[in-house]
Amino acid sequence: MPFIKKYKLELLFALGITVLYFLLRLPTLTSIPIFTDEAIYIRWAQIANNDANWRFISLTDGKQPLFIWLMMIVMRFIEDPLAAGRLTSVLAGLVTMIGLFFLSIELFKNRWIGLASALLYVLYPFAVVYDRLAIYDSLVGTFFIWGLYFSIRLVRKPILESALLLGLVAGFATLNKSSGFFTVYLLPFIVGLYSVKEKAFFPKVIRFAALSFVVVVMTYGIYTILRLSPFFYIIEEKNALFVYPLKEWLSHPLLTVWSNTTALYDWFLRYFGVTFFLAVLLAFFKKELWKEKILLILYFLLPLGALAVFGKLIYPRYIFFMTLPLLPLVAYSLISYGVVMKSYLKKLLFITFILSYSVVTTFFILTDITRSSIPRSDKGQLVLDWPSGIGVEESLRYFKDVAAKENIAIFTAGTFGLLPYAYEIYMVDNKNISLKGFWPVNAEVPEEIRDSSEKVRTFVVFYQECPSCQGKGLAPLQWPLKKVLQIERPLPDSFFTVYEVTR
Repeated sequence: MPFIKKYKLELLFALGITVLYFLLRLPTLTSIPIFTDEAIYIRWAQIANNDANWRFISLTDGKQPLFIWLMMIVMRFIEDPLAAGRLTSVLAGLVTMIGLFFLSIELFKNRWIGLASALLYVLYPFAVVYDRLAIYDSLVGTFFIWGLYFSIRLVRKPILESALLLGLVAGFATLNKSSGFFTVYLLPFIVGLYSVKEKAFFPKVIRFAALSFVVVVMTYGIYTILRLSPFFYIIEEKNALFVYPLKEWLSHPLLTVWSNTTALYDWFLRYFGVTFFLAVLLAFFKKELWKEKILLILYFLLPLGALAVFGKLIYPRYIFFMTLPLLPLVAYSLISYGVVMKSYLKKLLFITFILSYSVVTTFFILTDITRSSIPRSDKGQLVLDWPSGIGVEESLRYFKDVAAKENIAIFTAGTFGLLPYAYEIYMVDNKNISLKGFWPVNAEVPEEIRDSSEKVRTFVVFYQECPSCQGKGLAPLQWPLKKVLQIERPLPDSFFTVYEVTR
């Protein structure tokens, strides 16, 4: 075929990048224990998959349902719920990688910059972490990149078809997470790609504004689907826990700006790396395509600034999608400066330097994440502290062995989160096992647990801290319990403990 012959080398590179993408995601897909948010989302997907009346179950906690719906589909093909949930993010990441390829070509008109952007995403530590977790954020990045791509297409080809495609992307983005609205909020800045000196500048802007109105109507029209659920109002309440509502923010506009900015700066550098950051700066030493480069910077800085100003309770994952528009700038520097270097040794050294931080960080993420340079808060949630599911797999094996011989009851110190959801995911259909969470934990054993222990073998699981407990993951000292399984976490004096109730 003429197309294959013409682009044979590019196609080979694209195939190699795709293979590398899956090699860095799939073999270690379940190496990180399930953690709190994953347990919640996977359990929701299971419930929604089994009962159509609960397709909007995520709205009960103020979370939009699109990621849950996609997990439902994957679960029909993958038996292990954790693998199915994480594979959903792997597939979302693949679409993001493709989006970066097309975005870079659209901006810089260079296929090799597009391929370099795709490769950078494959090696990007932020993506390597979040593409392998069953949480929303990988999909957020997917919609943000494709939203940016179709926004640029809209300004360069202002026809109804472009507006409809962008409206679909933006609409589905809002069905996934509230941050999906950034695609609409940032749309006016796309006009910067027009030249004020053009004779047709104002007619173009007016036409763009009219088509943007179509995009906004479509976006909010799709978002209105969520009003079918009586729990729609909880989205606003949930958002208020993480972002200050305007009225509350006005009472203390600068309260968290400094602490948020400090945290965001640290998280950004730990994931993005100094070498990528230097490559972004290098891109501006080339005196061409200034509008395109500034647009990518704005798509990073404006959401980041909004989070710094309005953020109430923030986590590193919130900035993942914001950093993605910077990757084409890194790719631009790799190709632009690499091409002019006549010495192959210099080219190799330059590319190695730019990629060094990402390659090393990704290596440790895949082999021993505790030794990686990613933010401490992420390591805490995934492998160090109580949100991590360290101990869940071992306790599941223990309970299934015991339940194979007799009926048992399991009570977890917690009613929402890692437990009991991680157990429900794998044991809810086991007729020999009764599962229930309880909270708070008091000095006295709950009567329900005492009554259960008189009928069947009863176990109690502790994994987090409570006022009456001896320590993190330990039961109150006066409870009549016998320790049957204990897993120590990497943090000192932090445990996942299974006790059997003694009569």
